[in-house]
Amino acid sequence: MKSVRSTFALFGFCLLLAACTSPSAGLSDLTGSAAVTPPASSQPEAGALEQVPAELSIAHFADVRLEGTGLTLGDILEENTAYTRYAITYLSNGLTISGIMNIPKGKGPYPLVILNHGYIAPSVYTRGRGLKREQDYLARQGFVVLHTDYRGFAQSDESPDVREVYDAGLEYAMDSINAINAVRAANLPHVDARRVGMLGHSLGGGVTLNIAVARPDLVSAFVLYAPVHSDAWENFSRWRSKRDDADRTLAVLGTRAENPDAWDALSSLAYLKNITSPVLLFQGTKDSDVPPAWSDFLDTKLKALNKDVTYVSYEGEKHEFIPKWEDFMKRTTVFLRAHLAVQ
Repeated sequence: MKSVRSTFALFGFCLLLAACTSPSAGLSDLTGSAAVTPPASSQPEAGALEQVPAELSIAHFADVRLEGTGLTLGDILEENTAYTRYAITYLSNGLTISGIMNIPKGKGPYPLVILNHGYIAPSVYTRGRGLKREQDYLARQGFVVLHTDYRGFAQSDESPDVREVYDAGLEYAMDSINAINAVRAANLPHVDARRVGMLGHSLGGGVTLNIAVARPDLVSAFVLYAPVHSDAWENFSRWRSKRDDADRTLAVLGTRAENPDAWDALSSLAYLKNITSPVLLFQGTKDSDVPPAWSDFLDTKLKALNKDVTYVSYEGEKHEFIPKWEDFMKRTTVFLRAHLAVQ
């Protein structure tokens, strides 16, 4: 297995180098902007199941085959009058991913809401950590809640990608989409996985945006809770470039000024026109983690594209809402019920 991983890592790194030197003329359909791809001779074998994106671009992510299977309801972590909370695992393109699932009590079937958490250091992260208040609230409102841990967190497999190049959350987006695919494949009697909503906080907001632009028909309603920037460069330069001494992003991709095509190709910003489902966007004005101007910017961009976006700005709220949290959840519930056809 070690030799297979090493071979794959070398292959992926070669693709990235090719992506920086070989411009493509064939990806304008999805973005309207130039993008870069590896040469055809280096493309993965047709039909191969990629565990990490062979090319770091939204366009490639939109086309990559995603397979979520093997959903297992494990130990009961909590049981109350409203729902049962399970430890779960599922396979995301062959990788084991852990998480939790809250299933409301009653006849059902209930619509599915996927929660994408923000960044927490893997060294302290535990199963289902992040968005715990939201997990509980939404289950009590009659939604099946699946909170994925992503690869590399809790009991999930580590990512096999050793390229040390920023991917703007594409791997996590693979795991989030495959959570939906795994639930659908499991055909659980209490879950109506045809009706799907998604909520992403902070980094998880960026994951959610990746899905909204690359797989616009998969999810019927998106909630963005203090999301990171839709421009991958802004996120990289604010956090990743300062956190990881081994990071090779600048060596491979360069800066945005040096290689704008590569950063556009990696950014949901260049693909916002693809969004078809309604978006509910929340931001606190005193957020010291994600600058409020980022959500202001996203709202302006989406409105300019005539997208169905509702923007709620809470005066004085920080990165995780406290005084306005109840209002935030009530608005979220109304929004999800309206767009997931909940009576």
